[in-house]
Amino acid sequence: MTREMGAALRRIQLGSALSAFGLGFTVPYLYVYVAQVRDLGAGTAGIVLAVFAMAALAVLPFTGRVIDRRGPLPVLVVASAVASLGAVALGLSSQVTAAVLAAAVLGAGTAVMQPALATMLVRCTGPATRTRAFAMQFFLQNLGLGIGGLVGGQIVDTSSPASFTLLFLIEAVMFLVLGAIAATVRMPRTPAAAPESAAGAPGGRGGLRALLSHRAMVQLCVLGFVLFFACYGQFESGLAAYGTEAAGIEPSTLGVALAANTAVIVVAQFVVLRLVERRRRTRVIAAVGLIWAFAWIVAGYAGLGHGSQTMATAAMISTYALFGLGEAMLSPTVAPLVADLAPESMVGQYNSAFALCKQLALAVGPAVGGPMGASLHGPYIVTFVLFSLGITALALRLGRRLTPVQDQPSLANAPSRVVAVSLPENVPAPVATAR
Repeated sequence: MTREMGAALRRIQLGSALSAFGLGFTVPYLYVYVAQVRDLGAGTAGIVLAVFAMAALAVLPFTGRVIDRRGPLPVLVVASAVASLGAVALGLSSQVTAAVLAAAVLGAGTAVMQPALATMLVRCTGPATRTRAFAMQFFLQNLGLGIGGLVGGQIVDTSSPASFTLLFLIEAVMFLVLGAIAATVRMPRTPAAAPESAAGAPGGRGGLRALLSHRAMVQLCVLGFVLFFACYGQFESGLAAYGTEAAGIEPSTLGVALAANTAVIVVAQFVVLRLVERRRRTRVIAAVGLIWAFAWIVAGYAGLGHGSQTMATAAMISTYALFGLGEAMLSPTVAPLVADLAPESMVGQYNSAFALCKQLALAVGPAVGGPMGASLHGPYIVTFVLFSLGITALALRLGRRLTPVQDQPSLANAPSRVVAVSLPENVPAPVATAR
């Protein structure tokens, strides 16, 4: 890695961590803010949360193309400004229409930031350093969210709307800080993608057709949907409902469980990284499926085992901790694999496509898991044990479509920018040039 790339990478990581710190101030309290503090009701709070997610689904299909044409840096700066505007507007909203519109703006801005940041990380790393870069981003984002949530918890006062307005203003400032830091980054020049340009791809709808023809990427997107549906899509919906209804744990214990999840990620991230970075990525993802299947079985014991309340509480906290271990294993594997599969001119589109699959899972997960977790306790556990085992099966199947270096970058003797040999069918393989 050159000094220029290293300096750019450090600034990107700092900005990403600070934006996560800002999000931590508001994300845990958004429902309470809309429903209780602004007294707009539970129905409006649900609409606000849904709009936040739907806004992401609306903008992500177009984000990747803009990133690839204009570059990730200007896209990130604009997205940060939009997210900041949405945060300020939501903090000042006291009516239903204003709250819904503000949530749409905030959701759109934060959604675009994700693939833009991921593409910037790709531009500033090579195959030898990409795994650690994405692991560091995940670590810093979780640390920022956790610290932001803790600090925000000391400020909030449900009897004072002004205290929540302050939280949203802090969040808005952090987004602006991210944009300001990004504006100072000198992005390394990327290699010319002459073969792809000669083929006329991607352009218009051709980019989407090229991506859909790339079977390895399509399989990775399906795997990503199942990963986020079976884990993140259940944290604050189905699993929370199951824990309070079936396991009988106190709502406050969910906060402890989420803290345990974050603690495992923060403590285990770099220990796990040293264990997985020289192993096949798909095997690591397959192992995550097995760990999460065991986590769901532990959750089943908490709600269906008829043990003591203390044991049920410990089992639920352990479930969240096991999910955290799996998350720590995914951060250095999945996102770098998306980047390594992407042709040079389509990195933004690949990152956006994967982010779209993630957002779909986060939208569908609560809708499916919430009612099941609240009332169909046995079927809920069985369903998500099977989904977790499905992760293992999908990961092993994906491994058969990857080249050895894509699946295990440590095998590369002479790293180059282009590591993807499995390409869309209508995009010629780029010629790798040595650094």
